[in-house]
Amino acid sequence: MNLTELNKVALAMVTPGKGVLAADESSGTIKKRFDAIGVESTEENRRDYREMLFRSTEAMNQYISAVILYDETIWQDAKDGTPLIQLIEQAGAIPGIKVDEGTQALPMCPGELVTVGLDKLAERLKKYYERGARFAKWRAVIDIGNNVPTMTAIHVNAHALARYAALCQAAQIVPIVEPEVLMDGDHDIDRCYEATQRVLNKTFQELRVQRVALEGMILKPNMAVAGKKCSKQASVDEVAERTVRLLKACVPAAVPGIAFLSGGQSDEQATAHLDAMNRIGNLPWRLTFSYGRALQAAPQKAWSGKAENVAAGQRAFTHRARMNALATKGEWDSGLEKKAA
Repeated sequence: MNLTELNKVALAMVTPGKGVLAADESSGTIKKRFDAIGVESTEENRRDYREMLFRSTEAMNQYISAVILYDETIWQDAKDGTPLIQLIEQAGAIPGIKVDEGTQALPMCPGELVTVGLDKLAERLKKYYERGARFAKWRAVIDIGNNVPTMTAIHVNAHALARYAALCQAAQIVPIVEPEVLMDGDHDIDRCYEATQRVLNKTFQELRVQRVALEGMILKPNMAVAGKKCSKQASVDEVAERTVRLLKACVPAAVPGIAFLSGGQSDEQATAHLDAMNRIGNLPWRLTFSYGRALQAAPQKAWSGKAENVAAGQRAFTHRARMNALATKGEWDSGLEKKAA
């Protein structure tokens, strides 16, 4: 393992003023997104949609540092025969790959899940590296509810995340470690804070046990927010303050950067929260975004599967990417959203 190289890639992924585009929706997820805009989820439509994003010159060159791909996409070629992965590289962004194989029910823990995909991961990583991927992503899903999360679910998911991260670094690939505490449910911000703290502490304990070099990884956590169904939603400043406090308590300064997931927040909420955190300043790591839906909902709607709407889709994508890029520097302002509209 060449740690200097891994650290260089990790730092490039969290370049201030840029962030990560999560375009790694599974076939099932992208079908749901396409259903919502009345587009059939065929291989060709999925390719055309992603090609539209990767060819958004301004967004990709100026605001996107890296792109997480799904297995189908990393092997696909654009309409003109250029590999999609090459479009990303030409824009100066780093291609990466989602390597987990989704979740399964966790035995003895009703309602809880464990992420699978460690079998044969070493061979898969080798192929992805040859194809040009320089980082990977693995998502663990932790729910909050009656008597959950259990220590069992936290432990097995943290263990799998650390095993995945070690395999990545051995393959000269930067792991994005994503332990997501879901914001579904009616729990308040305190409950989210407490569950996330347990999850992060266990995850870093496992990463150390498995000798993962913290300088060569990126953390992709949730923010400290109340559940979607909670009657009392926290203010932007409270979310920012609590999230930063939580991360300072749990995340070692050796980690180069933290790229948040949006986790079901609205586009503007996700941007406002990230901006408020960066305004707090004086942080040991860089804070950026690794958004999927919060970057893509607007371009998907504008595009709606029509070739004549590609430019409109690209404009919508560029706008969201620019807003989040400003948030990575604490320079976003809700007035900029209205101006664009």
